[in-house]
Amino acid sequence: MKLKSGAFKLLTVLLTSAIVLTACGSSKNTPAASTGASATTPAVESASATPEPAKDVEITVWDQPNDDDPNKKVQEEIFAAFDAEYPHIKVKREKLDDKYRDKYLVAMAGGVGPDAWHAAAFPDIQKYIANGFVLDLTDRLNAWADKDKMMAATMEAGKKDGKYYGLTYDAYVMTFAYNKKLFKEAGIEKPPATWDEFREVAKKLTDPAKGTYGFNILGLEFADWFFEYFPWQAGGDLTVRNDDGTATLTFTSEPVVQALQFYKDLKWTDKVVQKNVVQSLVDNLKDFAAGKVGMEIGNVDWFTGNGMNIQDIGLMPFPKGPVGKNPGQVGGSYWTINAKTSPEKQDAAWTYITYMASKEVAEKKLQFSADNGAFPGLLQVRTDVDVTKFFANIPADLTAVVAETAADPHLEYFLKERLTPYVVGAVQKILLDEKADPKAELQKAQDLAQKEIVDKYNADVLSAK
Repeated sequence: MKLKSGAFKLLTVLLTSAIVLTACGSSKNTPAASTGASATTPAVESASATPEPAKDVEITVWDQPNDDDPNKKVQEEIFAAFDAEYPHIKVKREKLDDKYRDKYLVAMAGGVGPDAWHAAAFPDIQKYIANGFVLDLTDRLNAWADKDKMMAATMEAGKKDGKYYGLTYDAYVMTFAYNKKLFKEAGIEKPPATWDEFREVAKKLTDPAKGTYGFNILGLEFADWFFEYFPWQAGGDLTVRNDDGTATLTFTSEPVVQALQFYKDLKWTDKVVQKNVVQSLVDNLKDFAAGKVGMEIGNVDWFTGNGMNIQDIGLMPFPKGPVGKNPGQVGGSYWTINAKTSPEKQDAAWTYITYMASKEVAEKKLQFSADNGAFPGLLQVRTDVDVTKFFANIPADLTAVVAETAADPHLEYFLKERLTPYVVGAVQKILLDEKADPKAELQKAQDLAQKEIVDKYNADVLSAK
């Protein structure tokens, strides 16, 4: 996409906001140029497996779009279609504000929560299950004709003890991109599959004379967001959530130390990362879009939103670490039904959420996006929905890698929202000080996080039992 004059500053602000939301579990994408549509969407039909209620029933649903929502028009059309098909289900729709997580907890604890809502984020739903807020949907889901059409990987975070408590509303998976032009110029025929191959490919892509380098490393904003993927690839994680709900820090475990050593090698031994390792993520994305870097973690629309031709973008699975693993970080949200409301309202809510999760609704939204110049989410929660049917110039290989990456899903590390500063500190020290020792820095970070965060957190969890 070529940005119009004067629009770049605005895009940068919007992109930064979108990145923050993504890191917190949202799946909204940054708008990009229209890529062209090639299909007509059929009228919306219900796919519900629940018989219509015998009498009028009113339900409250938290899914009313805000006035400035670019998808408000199509959402209102979908609402109208549902209301016309199910006139006996009276839907009171309410908006979500910026503090919707807190609002939901307060409402549910007070017995005035919604009958259904679509913003139960992947990292949050286990808390809602433990509190008894959300209904077990297993039997209803098993009876639903479209159950097998939902991408199984996106349903995993909403399971507990083999039972389902959420129906996926939307989802995203972080991807690893590469510049096809730079790969071709360097004679690289295929993306790297392992850490060792990654280092060699990054070396080939690095040319100080041309001002190009192999990999854009994230060392400033949310540095732990991208770093956490590397401990996973080494077979570990930064924290463990114990069965009793408490947390155990594993910063100094072998996989995490290996991952931070890998970061250090990329910076100081191989010299394949950008000179300013603490530049912003927005600047990283601009560098990739400008053809200055060969490989970058990020989503396709982040790069097209910075003016890059989508045909020059390749996606690859994350490189496998020492234990041969390369899971993808997934996020998103679920439809849930209030476990404390009446059976009649639960029946109506199931009819409502399965209607909203139907193929027809998904395709209607995609058609609207295509018609209005928005970029779609390449990870669709239904396996029978094909983005390339609506966006003619999105290469099929991109959506294939997105699906492959999402097939082995991994949620962000437990307590990330509280522990980010400690992990970031260790990452930055390694990237800025060649003499810094990864294990020693991780030990310092762990000791401080244990004292300032985890001891109190665990005490609070145990005292609440």
